[in-house]
Amino acid sequence: MPKKSSNGSVKKKVFAYLGPVGTFTELALAQVAEAKGQIWLPVSHVQEAIDLVLSKQAHRAIVPVENSIEGGVSATLDALAATENIRIYGEYLVNVKFDLVARPGTKITDVRTVATHPVAYAQTRKWLGEKLPNHHHLPTTSTAAAAAELLESDIAQAAVAASTITDHYKLKVLAKNIGDNKNAQTRFIQIGLAGSMAERTGGDKTSVIVELPIDRPGALLEMLEQFAARGVNLSRIESRPIGDRLGRYRFNIDVQGHIDDDAVAEALKGLHRFSPKVIYLGSYARADKEKSVHEGNNSNPEFASADAWLKKLKSAR
Repeated sequence: MPKKSSNGSVKKKVFAYLGPVGTFTELALAQVAEAKGQIWLPVSHVQEAIDLVLSKQAHRAIVPVENSIEGGVSATLDALAATENIRIYGEYLVNVKFDLVARPGTKITDVRTVATHPVAYAQTRKWLGEKLPNHHHLPTTSTAAAAAELLESDIAQAAVAASTITDHYKLKVLAKNIGDNKNAQTRFIQIGLAGSMAERTGGDKTSVIVELPIDRPGALLEMLEQFAARGVNLSRIESRPIGDRLGRYRFNIDVQGHIDDDAVAEALKGLHRFSPKVIYLGSYARADKEKSVHEGNNSNPEFASADAWLKKLKSAR
């Protein structure tokens, strides 16, 4: 039942997201069906969004986790590893399209300094180098902040921002879709307190963080064999330093399938026996809607048949 406020009205849920308004994270939040008509709260850092969830000031947080060009978002990956009692409840893909925007009246020949986030700058560097060979880059905390600052300061003449930024600020578009890779995407996740997990759909993903027990030859292979032996495909594996000393890493892993898939469950049990620390982040529907199939004889009915066979053998003693 929806919670009610003291005056009897239905209390709205708070969804924290990496702001300010006009960011790609806001576009991801717009895909969350449950967030429609609720309170959208922009924050300045991934950890701030997660802390609001932990303190129950926010129902969920939407944060970026992976970019098809730049790879994993380290701030999110490190926050997930350091935070207990949270789960991932969904993922969302946003096509990354950048426009060059400026104050009304500005011409592209007026542009000497371009403001934007360093990641956005890296993804538009080729276009900017060709069209504005003598420009300077002014780093900002986000693409949306770069656009907002155009209306507050004249240090930069233009900004690189999301193509929807003109819905929020009175700016003119000098050039559309200037990204170097036209197929770039960013993946976002919905984070909430640990609780009832998303139902299995048959097209799911499971995320975990795993530490190797010791640094020895074959340790990484042994970890990966937990998945390979059950026909479970990995969609992402990325290492991040643990931070206690040099040479120690944890692995952020996404696999195809749900914890209710016996193949995934068996792989997780294998990881638990193998690793000193396994963090289960959640099982949730894949954003691409593709089915998650486990190779070999690793379907739920085949696991059930094997369990029944073994039970019969044991009962005969």
